[in-house]
Amino acid sequence: MTGTPDLALAAEVGVSLEKMQRLAEQTNLPLTSLKHPGVNHLLVQTTRRLELRQLGKGAPGPVFADFVGGKARYRRHQGIGARQPIAKAVGIKSGSLPAIIDATAGLGQDALVLATLGCDVTLIERSPVVAALLSDAIERALAEVETAAIVARMRLVRADACDYLLALEETQRPDVIYLDPMFPGRSKSALTKKAMRLFQQLPGTRENANGLLPIAQQVAARRVVVKRPAKAPWLAEAKPSMAIHSPKMRFDVYLCGGSQ
Repeated sequence: MTGTPDLALAAEVGVSLEKMQRLAEQTNLPLTSLKHPGVNHLLVQTTRRLELRQLGKGAPGPVFADFVGGKARYRRHQGIGARQPIAKAVGIKSGSLPAIIDATAGLGQDALVLATLGCDVTLIERSPVVAALLSDAIERALAEVETAAIVARMRLVRADACDYLLALEETQRPDVIYLDPMFPGRSKSALTKKAMRLFQQLPGTRENANGLLPIAQQVAARRVVVKRPAKAPWLAEAKPSMAIHSPKMRFDVYLCGGSQ
């Protein structure tokens, strides 16, 4: 196994062997049992969803991606409008819905908001485990009438964001590249502290955020948006063109190619 030796894949009773074999290939994790896993962390396919679990006494509850219930349902029912800071930051206007690459997808909550607003969003995630969680959430949301049309606007790509962006052809350049870097020292608001602690222990989750920003500025057709805690310094010490503020967060906007 080339992944971390502290992580394995397991399934609840009722999950097909074929599904588990596909997951094992996707994540490069060994299959083990729920009763005697022999590791401290498990990626578990339940009959409802895919979960990342930390084992042992005092371990937190499972981490999973969800585009149907919880906060996702609350936001849909409360309504997500174009006046929200994130909508202003990416340049959503009446009759203008930018194509967006979320280059640091995480659990996809910001991408979901943007897709709910009507944008086509490509989610880039380099960690095979996190990508599996996202893929599972998309699959479940596509099966629900209330969310199918929304997640149909979301496309997941497992890749290193820098490599992916640099490989894009001119005709593939997105209007907006969105960054919400997890490391270093930050707060990825779409992730709970529990998820952050678990993700820090996974291979492929540490981002070269400082190196990603100039590449994003080179590739984006209109703007790069970086989500930051309200009092955090600029990413890579690069001054933005403008900033959109909310009580706890700040969206630094870098205009590209003379965009306004």
